[in-house]
Amino acid sequence: MELVQECIIRASLYEPQPVGAGPIGTRVHYGISGGVIEGERLNGKVLSGGEWALIGPDGCLRVDVRMQVQTHDDAHIYIQYVGVLELNEAAQNALEQGTGTEFGDQYFYTNPRMETGDERYSWVNRTFFIGEGRLLPDSTVEYRVWRPT
Repeated sequence: MELVQECIIRASLYEPQPVGAGPIGTRVHYGISGGVIEGERLNGKVLSGGEWALIGPDGCLRVDVRMQVQTHDDAHIYIQYVGVLELNEAAQNALEQGTGTEFGDQYFYTNPRMETGDERYSWVNRTFFIGEGRLLPDSTVEYRVWRPT
């Protein structure tokens, strides 16, 4: 299997809003204030969205994100992904100090699923995507998104 990088997604987050501790971990909501998607076939801006993160007792944050993107040519794409972010020392320091991490500093992988009714982008409805994340300064998250060929 070969992976081809499809795009980069960068999303800026509002301050976290705690939901609280529950039976399977601590839930935190991060609203998405904006962002971009950049790639050879996908380019646009993040209009809205949010993350409903679940921090488990195992030191991992379960990612649960939904967002809407408007492409440069006015198509709308819904993106949803789940994943795992290991809250190791590098990730914890970045979150606490507002700094960033590099790809590979922590285990941070997602499975983006995209949907659209716009025929020009119908290929996203039937494509499997894999994302690798990192934390950027100023409450921003960045993902490299690949597709297998």
